[in-house]
Amino acid sequence: MAAKHRTQGGPAHVAIIMDGNGRWAQMRGRPRLFGHQAGARRVREIVEACPDLGIRYLTIFAFSTENWKRTQAEIAGLMMLFRRYIQKEAEALHAEGVRVRFIGDRDRLDAKLVSLMHSLEELTEGNDRVHLTIALNYGGRDEVARATRRLAHEVAAGRLSPDDVDAETLAHFLDTCLLPDPDLVIRTSGEARISNFLLWQSAYAEYEFTPVLWPDFTRAHFEEILNAYSTRERRFGAVRA
Repeated sequence: MAAKHRTQGGPAHVAIIMDGNGRWAQMRGRPRLFGHQAGARRVREIVEACPDLGIRYLTIFAFSTENWKRTQAEIAGLMMLFRRYIQKEAEALHAEGVRVRFIGDRDRLDAKLVSLMHSLEELTEGNDRVHLTIALNYGGRDEVARATRRLAHEVAAGRLSPDDVDAETLAHFLDTCLLPDPDLVIRTSGEARISNFLLWQSAYAEYEFTPVLWPDFTRAHFEEILNAYSTRERRFGAVRA
């Protein structure tokens, strides 16, 4: 498919639940980590496509708070993959003008990984071509709980009045406080659930569930979904005049 630019009314912020890596590998008789490695390579193609397609913000779900339930071998392999991804892709992301942020609870992650995450954020903080947010040890409920805890400390310290607490106030304490809400959430692999991803931020997002497994999700698939999105009418609770 030929390269296209964003059509009028296309999304500025797309969030993706990158599902299907393990199944993709198993279908080929390979270990699940082989699929995760293929999925990591797919990220580069989608990030590189964003400027041409008018996507300024891309948020990807890399590892959830529930993923700790997987086998220790798979978790160790994923953590190694995250470290290698950052080390391998840092300079390329910076050269492409990508600003990288990480959201999620870093307390449970190993110190080396957290250090690499912080270094990549610092390296790319001046970039503005594409804003790539990686959700790592992230869960929507956990995020809201942590935000509420921080908000409660502000109230207890007298820096915030309970009467001033509303939805907008709480949003300032979320991991995504510097980002716009997603316009479109895509989940690959055919599963039709949101898996605790951006629960607060996606209140009025459009959803697209595609049967394509993440390692097979190409720019062409991405463009097809974006073109379909541009035909949707978003009313945000209002009625058409």
